Amino acid sequence: MDSEALTRALVKFRDERDWAQFHTLRNLIVSLNLEAAELLELTQWKGDAEIAAMLEDERRMEALRDECADVLLYLLLIAEKGRFDLLRAAAAKLEKNALKYPVEKCFGSSRKYTELG
Repeated sequence: MDSEALTRALVKFRDERDWAQFHTLRNLIVSLNLEAAELLELTQWKGDAEIAAMLEDERRMEALRDECADVLLYLLLIAEKGRFDLLRAAAAKLEKNALKYPVEKCFGSSRKYTELG
């Protein structure tokens, strides 16, 4: 399923439940952050080895997939509300990032573009 088909299915799901009334841009952005926090919670108080082991545990992987899906669904709703194509926006942002972070200046570095000199 591509992003357009997924967005159509998501909007249909929302509209069948009369939830559009709650989906102001502000509420969608707040909800996105709440879902992102639930994704973050999956790694709270865990070391890197325990997080890596999560990839081998089907129950924990299901939770990871579900939280990532929730984040994606809210992003699609935000894009639908804002009337823009999320994948095109992501591609454009990747191009901007390539200009801010040229390979020759940032290879192997975690410094922010403003610190690359």
